[in-house]
Amino acid sequence: MVGRYLTQYLIQKGYDVNWLSRKAGGGKSQGGKNQGNKGQGNRVQVFQWDIDKQTIDEKAISSADHIIHLAGAGVAEQRWTPKRKQEILDSRTKSSALIVKALNEIPNHITTVVSASAIGWYGPDRPDSKSPFTEDMPYYPGFLGDTCKAWEESIEPVTASGKRLVRLRTGIVLSRTGGAITEFKKPIRAGIIPIFGSGKQVVSWIHVEDLCKLFLYAIENKETQGSYNAVAPNPVTSKALMIALAKRMGRSWALPVPVPAFILKILLGEMSIEILKSATVSSGKIEAAGFRFSYPTIEQAVGNL
Repeated sequence: MVGRYLTQYLIQKGYDVNWLSRKAGGGKSQGGKNQGNKGQGNRVQVFQWDIDKQTIDEKAISSADHIIHLAGAGVAEQRWTPKRKQEILDSRTKSSALIVKALNEIPNHITTVVSASAIGWYGPDRPDSKSPFTEDMPYYPGFLGDTCKAWEESIEPVTASGKRLVRLRTGIVLSRTGGAITEFKKPIRAGIIPIFGSGKQVVSWIHVEDLCKLFLYAIENKETQGSYNAVAPNPVTSKALMIALAKRMGRSWALPVPVPAFILKILLGEMSIEILKSATVSSGKIEAAGFRFSYPTIEQAVGNL
């Protein structure tokens, strides 16, 4: 989802885009709305890589100026079985390892690597602290915290080859197509506002357009380096998010229906932790670096979406 939006955004800003795909592309140009570049011509080329075999089309690397690393199996797409957990981890660390290998072995002029990470690094809000999470805080042991730590460490070696590395710890991404908003709309259209658990848990979110802007900001502003939280300045409670969405959809009359924690645990297993936990994450560092959000409040975000 993010890749499609980001492709369109980069093309609008004058960039050509190389995709890395598991399917053979051979540098073949892509067009059309499904690729996120409708009306932009053939500005996207597809190159093949194989994460398991650790192979990559050299032209993808030799022709690029920057790398944006989004690869990774979806965290919320399937129940967290041991097999799925390993897939979530391996898809991130093995793809990072291939990028590191490629940059070391293939002559290139790449200057910047921007890697996705996630606010799962921080875990839940600490009961003994009212301060939001900032980038200097340690990772939280647990599946997502461990995964984010391994993910970030796996891409770190690109700095040894002189590349500037930026890691964006991304919150819940809100967009028109796919992601959380799409799922939340379904019960609201039927007149039900689901309130997960207490509804008081804090959601740190970001509009997909701001996320795309942030990736480009990281590329174009050479002073940015290290980890940044990719979240809007105004996190909200889960309940406030759902009510704001219902209001914007013209469903203010919809009935709030509690979905107890134990029901979520039955339905989702361990993954329910991520819906029920509160994570208040600060955007202060990237704002101090000069970035300005187009959608800083949830009302502005859902109004646009």
